[in-house]
Amino acid sequence: MQSSTATHKADERDHGGNLAEAVARYGGVAADWLDLSTGINPHAYPLGPLPTRAFTALPDAGRMAVLLDVARRAYGAAHGGIVAAPGAQSLIEALPGFLPRLPVSIAAPTYNEHAAAFRAHGFGVVEESEPRSPIRVIVNPNNPDGRVWSRATVLGWLNEGATVIVDESFADATPEVSLADLAGRPGLIILRSFGKFYGLAGLRLGFALGDPALTAKLGGALGLWAVSGPAIEAGIQGLGDANWQDAMPAQLARERDALLADLRIVGAEMIGQTHLFVTIRHPQAAALHTHLAKQHIWTRMFPYASGWLRLGLPGEGGDRLRRALAAY
Repeated sequence: MQSSTATHKADERDHGGNLAEAVARYGGVAADWLDLSTGINPHAYPLGPLPTRAFTALPDAGRMAVLLDVARRAYGAAHGGIVAAPGAQSLIEALPGFLPRLPVSIAAPTYNEHAAAFRAHGFGVVEESEPRSPIRVIVNPNNPDGRVWSRATVLGWLNEGATVIVDESFADATPEVSLADLAGRPGLIILRSFGKFYGLAGLRLGFALGDPALTAKLGGALGLWAVSGPAIEAGIQGLGDANWQDAMPAQLARERDALLADLRIVGAEMIGQTHLFVTIRHPQAAALHTHLAKQHIWTRMFPYASGWLRLGLPGEGGDRLRRALAAY
């Protein structure tokens, strides 16, 4: 982690999930690859049958209302406004357009798209380890180092009059770190992602929680029928399944710990973690990344930290990854 006075600027469009680049460079087809460059649950939520109408009719306002109610209960957000969107990324891109043109401080290193979105809207952005500007952005738990910000810290910022955006895309497995119960408090905006924890990233579903006037404006900007019928129905199923939500974190933690043990055998040192990925430091990170890529296993490197490597959970590809690591 950089010092509190240091600034950070990365390639703003650089992130995981760029499997086409891996295929172009190292061959094969996408189906051959074990993509560990993203933090998506390899054990996708077991969706039941979706009604045919979800595919054949325009998204239904009544079903959207059900989805929002289920999401409120799942996130513990009894107050404030809520809006659904086709993925948290769409909210990240739209949100700056509805905020006052004030300096922005983003706790870094973190997900690059927050800085890219604010800069695209003409904001002055500083990336630093401890945000201080009138508008402050944190990812909690943070991607890629797993840092968790305390409730007291965020409440202190709000009491100072700051606008605080909290991206909780990786909070589902650790609900105790969520601030969703504070939704509606002046200045607080919370973003949630459905696809990561539920392993259904292709559905594109996310939520913003906050001041009702702001969430209404976001909804208006997204337009009618922004969230597809299948995504609405999948969200209702997954967010409404408390038993699955309660059981999954323990399984993810076991698999994460096993992944860390495998990586330590090849000399890796842990930088940080969530339930869905680990970030390591390795003296030959680039060489390890290349070695795995030649085995069609794709990992995430960082242009601002050449010794870092991030790996998502391999799921059923665990044995394949272990064999590749053993051959390193």
